[in-house]
Amino acid sequence: MRPTALFRAYAVATTFFMPIAAFFVVRKLRRAGVPSHRAHEVVGNATEHRPGGTLIWFHAASVGESLSVLSLITAMGRALPDARFLITSGTATSAHLIAARMPARTQHQFAPLDGAGPLRRFLKTWRPDAAILVESELWPNMLIHTRRADIPMAMVNARLSDKSLKSWAKRRQTAAFLLHHFKLVLTQTTAMALHLIDLGTPADKTAKGVDLKSLSAPLPVHGKSLDQMRTTLGHRPVWAACSTHDGEETDVLEAHAKLLKTHPDLCLILVPRHPERSPDVQKLIENAGFSFTARSAGGLPEKQVYLADTLGEMGLWYSLAPFVFLGGSLHPIGGHNPFEPAHFGAAVLSGVHITNFAAAYSALEAKGGARLVNDATQIAEIADTWLRHPDALQTARAGAKAFVADQSGTLDDVANQLITALDIAP
Repeated sequence: MRPTALFRAYAVATTFFMPIAAFFVVRKLRRAGVPSHRAHEVVGNATEHRPGGTLIWFHAASVGESLSVLSLITAMGRALPDARFLITSGTATSAHLIAARMPARTQHQFAPLDGAGPLRRFLKTWRPDAAILVESELWPNMLIHTRRADIPMAMVNARLSDKSLKSWAKRRQTAAFLLHHFKLVLTQTTAMALHLIDLGTPADKTAKGVDLKSLSAPLPVHGKSLDQMRTTLGHRPVWAACSTHDGEETDVLEAHAKLLKTHPDLCLILVPRHPERSPDVQKLIENAGFSFTARSAGGLPEKQVYLADTLGEMGLWYSLAPFVFLGGSLHPIGGHNPFEPAHFGAAVLSGVHITNFAAAYSALEAKGGARLVNDATQIAEIADTWLRHPDALQTARAGAKAFVADQSGTLDDVANQLITALDIAP
């Protein structure tokens, strides 16, 4: 299939603007604490050497996508004991969390920018034998340069937003030109598979897969910290509000105020999605009249609110709370991953704006492990019911566990599909 005029125009434009884009991306990474030499990986300057043997490249955009493939890398590593793996991502946070959970025989680099120069340098250094893209990473230059290097490609967990689908639908020839390069596309839902086939992905290479987030290993928990937290909490009841965004903490704190009237010892663990918002969230807590301590200041959950304003400890908070409100859902953000708390047997409360995880929430609701809410009043009502009636809470928690159990047993199947489609020799 021949390159379209739109793709040629994009290729020219990205070449022209690449130095400007590189300047801003490197500066952003440096401001996030990434060392200069590592920040320049985005222009294709490798900071590690390519290992010998077969190398499989996984590319994911940010935190959720990156962490979702770690279990898949582990499964492929079992099937391919001599293979090595490279995972690329674009954010400082994703790099930090990947480093803490890196599977065996795996390296991390920041992803090259979508320009000819960075991609050529990256591909010349790493020479991957296969490339696997995660979710919605349809960077035109990346796809074309990878295929020109004769590297077979697959996409897993494929998902495009409604906005992206509408945008690509107006550019069908270019979409088909890009999508036909994949050897295999595994989507999150049947509906998404049909959408991508409509845009030009070959039907015989497109299928509904499984949401990789459902197959991720449980988040890590530091046992010493867990024991310390449990000792501090003692017999106090506790709930958590995790991955909250600007505007949601107000609802959560309002719900907590209602709950304290009937459960005066209740502790709220409040976990903002972005820890750098901690000063603003602290002001909200103070203005609402709550006593609180903050994890970043070395505090323990001794007050009415515990502000968990650190990274990489979500498994700890899920271990402590029998039920969790998941943010990014009271406003049209798309919701956050319900599989993570469900792994710990935590029942889930969520707002209704969950387009990114609609299928998962539907299945979790059907098991009784999740309830959708609209505002602080509904959060407080359901939480109060669970706190007053332990049997009801236990039923909801059992539903969350059953939901996770239903997803098991498929990871090796996905790994084998990819190995076959990409013709990777064991």
